[in-house]
Amino acid sequence: MHKTSRKTLLYLANEDWAFIQHRLPMARAARAAGFDVHVATNVSDHADAIRAEGFTLHPIVLKRGSRSPIGTLASMNAIRTIEQRIRPQLLHHSGLQCCVLGGFAALGMAIPQINAMTGLGYTFTGKSTRARMLRFIISAVLRLLLNRNNSTALVQNPDDQRTLENVGIDPARIALIPGSGVDTDVLKPLPEPDGPVTVGFAGRLLTDKGIPALVTAHEILQTRGLDTRLLIAGDPDPANPASVSLQEAQRWNSLPGITWLGHVQDITSLWRDSHIAVLPSHREGLPKSLLEAAACGRPLVATDAPGCREIAIHEQTGLLVPIEDPQALADAIGELAASRELRRHYGAAARELVVEKMSAQSIGAAVVALYREQLKHDR
Repeated sequence: MHKTSRKTLLYLANEDWAFIQHRLPMARAARAAGFDVHVATNVSDHADAIRAEGFTLHPIVLKRGSRSPIGTLASMNAIRTIEQRIRPQLLHHSGLQCCVLGGFAALGMAIPQINAMTGLGYTFTGKSTRARMLRFIISAVLRLLLNRNNSTALVQNPDDQRTLENVGIDPARIALIPGSGVDTDVLKPLPEPDGPVTVGFAGRLLTDKGIPALVTAHEILQTRGLDTRLLIAGDPDPANPASVSLQEAQRWNSLPGITWLGHVQDITSLWRDSHIAVLPSHREGLPKSLLEAAACGRPLVATDAPGCREIAIHEQTGLLVPIEDPQALADAIGELAASRELRRHYGAAARELVVEKMSAQSIGAAVVALYREQLKHDR
């Protein structure tokens, strides 16, 4: 294929690590389908990894959680400058912040765009007055940006689809693709480790990921005399209002049976050392931590919440519990801890589900088909 015939696709992600962690399977699929892939993102230490994929990197300054109007305008101007320079045929905005900033930056440009609403997060889960005000403002902004002729909103679960429809987004402009895909050729079923039953958690250390409830559930199991272990992989996220403090995370290491690992580069090592994967989140898009654990053949315990219940199917791939219910969470973990056969059964079913419907290959193919449809119609 000649260079001149390649369509230029520009991804906008708030962090380079987030692009590598969540967008890489679809970007690789787009590259394989003949797209010239560009990435505009805030760069920390993954620039070489992005360039090694053959993608063109455009460093920009994006500050998550920033309330600075000047910083916001500067970011939008930087995005628009890149678009004017490379003239992409398609935009893919990842996450709420990038959908908003990228949407405003592209105003007046007839560029088809995918606005990936990858979990609606604190804005739609928070109960505070600030969260409610943000929800009201963001809903109005989304109606403005996502209902345009050249826009398609991409969601990962039916609950987020219904939320956008309730906000006022035209259902015809919403596409559902379950997750970002995980490499099931690299992540393969692992034998259970020796020793006490160990629970693994992977994710940012946010209250709305349910991590305080998980620590409480572990303490409940300890009082019952169960010799379980808890491995916590992830760091606090100071830019997120729901983040736990560094001091709180450090305190967990002083509790019996808990090890806070911080950021884990090789996620396979976490699931190799764990018998059960747990994510008691309040809301997700489609949680990659559970997808990766499932690919490794681990049974799942999660909350009956948007995104989680698409992968943690009750009494099929694992167990579901109510949100913020440490007692029920402890009961579910205890049930799996007591039965090796049940863990093996749920883990095998979880692996099968991911291979069939949520692998990098299937998600990549679905996303590329969406790209081609968007370019074809260019509404």
